Amino acid sequence: MTLASAFFALLAGLPLGILLFITAKGQFKQSPKTYRILSAIVNVGRSFPFAILIIALIPFTRFIVGTSLGTSASIVPLAIAGAFYMARMVETSLFSVEKGVVEAAIVIGSSPRQIIRKVLLLEALPSLIFQTTVAVVNLVGYTAMAGLVGGGGLGAVAVQYGYQRFNRTIMFWTIVLLILLVQGLQWIGDSWANHLLKKRGLS
Repeated sequence: MTLASAFFALLAGLPLGILLFITAKGQFKQSPKTYRILSAIVNVGRSFPFAILIIALIPFTRFIVGTSLGTSASIVPLAIAGAFYMARMVETSLFSVEKGVVEAAIVIGSSPRQIIRKVLLLEALPSLIFQTTVAVVNLVGYTAMAGLVGGGGLGAVAVQYGYQRFNRTIMFWTIVLLILLVQGLQWIGDSWANHLLKKRGLS
């Protein structure tokens, strides 16, 4: 559930984050009106508590996967919530790229697509990995919450077999598994990003 929703969140959040960055003030495709609209959409999407978002998206989820219950249904709201979060993370990462590098690419005649692919994304890759890791870890918390509304996963196990049956052992081990999952994902992301930074001589 986490990996599938993270994949779709990145698929939607990455281009949205790029659009936010390149249309921001002072960037090579600046468009204040476009930026304000996109930023407002992202802010609205991020402001929804996830439990409310799941319920609000039930009709859309049913349209996409044919049901509003279970693991597959949970991926839809998870991916949407993650996409808005990811978009802002991508924008932040791209702002970490030195403006002089982008200006140099413009001077030598690089197209907007080349600037995005070969300059921005390449230069911001370690930061993007760090930020994506944070977003994925955030999704782990959302998946646990999805279990409260029939979403399946560890959250459902904790509620159905732990809380409702007063089984503290299952509750305990569910929490332990969630902690291990978060720690594992964080370690993988940090290791990958730090490896790239070391190759560049920045760490």
